[in-house]
Amino acid sequence: MEERVRGFKGAAAALLGTLTALWGWFGWLVLAWVGAMALDVGTGMAAGAKRGEWSSGIAREGLWHKAGCVAAVTAAGMLDLVVGLLLEQVGEGVLPFSYAVFLCPLTVGWYLLTEVGSVLENVGRMGAPVPGWLRRMVAELREEVKVKNEK
Repeated sequence: MEERVRGFKGAAAALLGTLTALWGWFGWLVLAWVGAMALDVGTGMAAGAKRGEWSSGIAREGLWHKAGCVAAVTAAGMLDLVVGLLLEQVGEGVLPFSYAVFLCPLTVGWYLLTEVGSVLENVGRMGAPVPGWLRRMVAELREEVKVKNEK
C-alpha cells in the first residue's frame, strides 16, 4: 500500500513539474481561473436548485457571460503578443524592463477574483456561512486590480 502511495505521489509530482515547466506561473493562473469558472457554474446551479429557482435560461446566460470573458482574455493575450512584437521591432531601450506579458495576466487575475466573488455569493445562497473578511478581501483585491489596470 505504501509503495502505491509513493508511486502516486511521484507521478503527481512529475506531472505537476512538467506542466509548470511548460506553462509557468501564467498557465497556473489561467488554470485557477478555469477552475473558478467551473466552480461558479456548479455552485450557481446548486444555489438555484436549492431555492427552487434553477432555470436553463439563467444558466445559458451565465455560460454566454463566461464565453465573453474567455473572448476578452483572448483579446488581451493577442494585444500582449502585438505589443511584444512591436517592441521587438522598435528595438532595445524603449522600456526599462523586458516585456513578455502584461495585459493578459491582469485580465485573467481580475476575472479570477470576479469568479471567486461569485462563488462566495453562491455559497451564501446555498446556506453556508461565508466569512465577511473573505468577501471584503476578494472585493478589495478586485478593486485594486481594477484601479491598477486603469492607470
